[in-house]
Amino acid sequence: MVATIEPITLGLPTPLRLQFDLTDEQFWLLCQENRDLKFERTATGELIIMPPTGGETGNRNGRITQRLMNWADGNELGIAFDSSTGFKLPNGADRSPDASWVKIQRWQGLTPEQKKKFLPLCPDFVVELRSESDNLNNLQYKMKEYWENGAQLGWLIDPQNQRVEIYRPGKEVEILENPVALSGEDVLPGFLLQLNGIF
Repeated sequence: MVATIEPITLGLPTPLRLQFDLTDEQFWLLCQENRDLKFERTATGELIIMPPTGGETGNRNGRITQRLMNWADGNELGIAFDSSTGFKLPNGADRSPDASWVKIQRWQGLTPEQKKKFLPLCPDFVVELRSESDNLNNLQYKMKEYWENGAQLGWLIDPQNQRVEIYRPGKEVEILENPVALSGEDVLPGFLLQLNGIF
């Protein structure tokens, strides 16, 4: 008689943080072997396992990404990315913003091999969308990390409080209460993110 092995369900806090000493290649392989999980890694090597989002957050994030992609398709200024794209920041952290964009010159400066793996740069533009389970302080830390690593514009969108924090180099964080739309300013010229369906 052959024994059957039942699947094991592991309950994890949100998000789970572990400390491993992984090389970049080992971290890449870990992510490839566990494609149903979303990993990030801090600059100090702390591994963060992110849970899947709920339906409302997934829909909101899809709308943001769709609108950014549509804008990027209408010009040749850069390349837009969804939340599954990994970036190796200059400080050593591996992050996956909910939506992001990179100037075309920086994209074209990457080798074909670099384009296939986690991109070795910080996006020029990043969005983090707060879900109901997200800790606001953790998201604000990530936004500051993007800013410190070269992001030119960042939006932390908080649907629960209907608030947006805007991050720009050399400026104080700007907080908008219940905005109707967000401007891409001179980083994303002509891009206007209408917040209908997101707030």
